[in-house]
Amino acid sequence: MKAAHAGTQTAGGASAVSSGTPSRILVNGEQVAEHLPLLDRGLHYGDGLFETVRLHQGRLCQWQRHLDRLLLGAERLGIPAPDSGVLRAEGLRAADGLSEGVLKLILSRGAGGRGYRPPASPDPVRICLSYPAPAAASEDWRRGVAVRYCRAPASINPILAGIKHLNRLDSVLARLEWDDAAVAEGLMLDPFGSIVGGTMTNLFVWDGARLISPLLDRCGIAGTVRGLTLGLAATMGIECLVMRIEPADLRVAAGLFLTNAIIGVWPVRELDGRPFDLAELPWDLIESVYDAARDSG
Repeated sequence: MKAAHAGTQTAGGASAVSSGTPSRILVNGEQVAEHLPLLDRGLHYGDGLFETVRLHQGRLCQWQRHLDRLLLGAERLGIPAPDSGVLRAEGLRAADGLSEGVLKLILSRGAGGRGYRPPASPDPVRICLSYPAPAAASEDWRRGVAVRYCRAPASINPILAGIKHLNRLDSVLARLEWDDAAVAEGLMLDPFGSIVGGTMTNLFVWDGARLISPLLDRCGIAGTVRGLTLGLAATMGIECLVMRIEPADLRVAAGLFLTNAIIGVWPVRELDGRPFDLAELPWDLIESVYDAARDSG
């Protein structure tokens, strides 16, 4: 097995994806204290979208992929799309002074009266929050991470499938299921028993020759690094399949790995007590994904 790159991951996962208090908050481009209008529909109904962007050497990593998904989500939800140039400028302002960190972008439909019906002419709210970089790397990333299954299912809604909308209660309930810091992530299934992915990650299955990732037409988030991985695999001549995956498929898999924008890539060394030999994984691809996830894109 090739040596893995050092990064910002930890085996427990918690410190790799959360880093406490924001360094800066901008609302519609203005620096403010931590507040939001009480009538905002994002607060009342989860009526909005978000993106979590990695900052590396002061750059917004894979920015175009994040922007494309946000604009797709805005179209799906009928929220007026933000100006791409304004959004990027505000993101960079929020992240100013951070060489390594995390930028969270939230697009809410804005304020509205009581009831589900949106206002005829919404005034969307843009929120940018920057956070310090996650915890420093350790040898745990080289060893891979431990993963478990979650009991909480992922809710099916094809209209919302793929986009990163604000209502993430499925993942919240799933993440409540364990406190063991040695477990980095939990895999979620849909009500039909098909694997969707992790609470915060996308899943890739390696069968020894091909790469397989769950079909996300019913639920789940189409991650930016998921798309990056599928593209890199294709350019490297690795056959990629996107299809329904059941737990039985994982029991016979040669290896697994997980991706998201902040961690980049996590090889899985253990799933519910079943060990995986990391040497079986396609390390040329994994290292390429890790490097490319930190590019500006």
